[in-house]
Amino acid sequence: MSRMTSHPAAALNGEARVPSDKSMSHRALMFGAIAEGVTRITDLLEAGDVMSTATALRAFGVSIEREGAEWVVRGGAWSDPERALDLGNAGTGVRLLMGLISGRGHPATFVGDPSLMRRPMGRVLDPLAEMGLEFESHDGRLPVTIKPSALKGIDYELPMASAQVKSAVLLAGLSASDTVTVFEPVPVRDHTERMLKAFGADLTVEPHQGGNLITLKPGATLKAPGLLAIPADPSSAAFPMVAASIVEGSSVRLPEVMLNPLRTGIIKALRAMGASIEELDRRTIGGEDVADLRVTASALKAIHVPPADVPDMIDEIPVLAVAAAFAEGTSRFDGLHELTVKESDRLAATARLLTAAGVTCRTGDDWLEIEGGQQPQGGGTVDTDHDHRIGMATLVMGLATKEPMHVTGADAIATSFPSFRSLMNDLGAKIDAS
Repeated sequence: MSRMTSHPAAALNGEARVPSDKSMSHRALMFGAIAEGVTRITDLLEAGDVMSTATALRAFGVSIEREGAEWVVRGGAWSDPERALDLGNAGTGVRLLMGLISGRGHPATFVGDPSLMRRPMGRVLDPLAEMGLEFESHDGRLPVTIKPSALKGIDYELPMASAQVKSAVLLAGLSASDTVTVFEPVPVRDHTERMLKAFGADLTVEPHQGGNLITLKPGATLKAPGLLAIPADPSSAAFPMVAASIVEGSSVRLPEVMLNPLRTGIIKALRAMGASIEELDRRTIGGEDVADLRVTASALKAIHVPPADVPDMIDEIPVLAVAAAFAEGTSRFDGLHELTVKESDRLAATARLLTAAGVTCRTGDDWLEIEGGQQPQGGGTVDTDHDHRIGMATLVMGLATKEPMHVTGADAIATSFPSFRSLMNDLGAKIDAS
């Protein structure tokens, strides 16, 4: 299925649970791998990126198996991997694993697919080097070889809003000789902190100068908490949310969507545009607030997204740009530099997506303007360049344009949302694969 085509839809209706949260799934496997005891995980995301993390952990001798409806991780003694660890397209997987294995005494070499091989790893390796990590890299990119190292504590201020960098430093801190503190001027997703506490780490989070100061003390033994449940991923839910908002006559219910306050930027932005998104049956799953979301088609208006709002929806910017193409007025998104170092240069790729659909847009180093107000013509072809979110955003666009939209390299979608085509078609979309 390297090529997909989405056709204009009459309406989307029904209920569909999107895949489980990717960020939490990566972390559940990693923490279970270093904890004492057996960790049982329900609703683990069974997509390419997470399976790459599982395969990498197995290379260290960790037992990770699917038993019925659960994934079972048995922590224990680690061994040296026999070959390079191929993380595929998993940027979260590779960066967090670099932190996790630092200081554990096991050498490892990381590689990935063409997209991952060109993504910057220096943002993680630089603070780890300050902690004492010895490594070899290809000018700050993969392949990266981690060497056995003795780590010390660090006081580190995040130079960019990145949960991956924060998490890598904290995971390395589990093997450090001294306390690790991380100051995040702009709070970013906090699944690592929440899950570390659940596993018994000595970790505190305190408000500090408008951000957070996170302190991790060494010495605590992580213990399996028993059963972990993973709620639905808000980043994946963004695609049917936007689709239901822009396709006339649509009404869609999305169960168990995680509502972590650092992950709901897309919901806030869509509501600011006039989208109808109701929260039903709010409850807790896996230590996170969740709710069923009912999304109904609405007349959208333009929005300005300031830099402070971007970290909470960094992965959802391409599909939010699709919504803006159907909104009355000119939308502007600022503070988008982080998009340039994702699976693709997502800022440039989003502009290409919009242009292929006949939408007028302008872009700079870290901003994007989109002229909405008319139904886009569509008819264009977009290559994913190994970026799953660009592929899905393009297919969502094609559900409401005058002419179909075509995606090449659609296999990339399986890295996070392997059921995307079937789920959307069950709601009333018409997405063909070839």
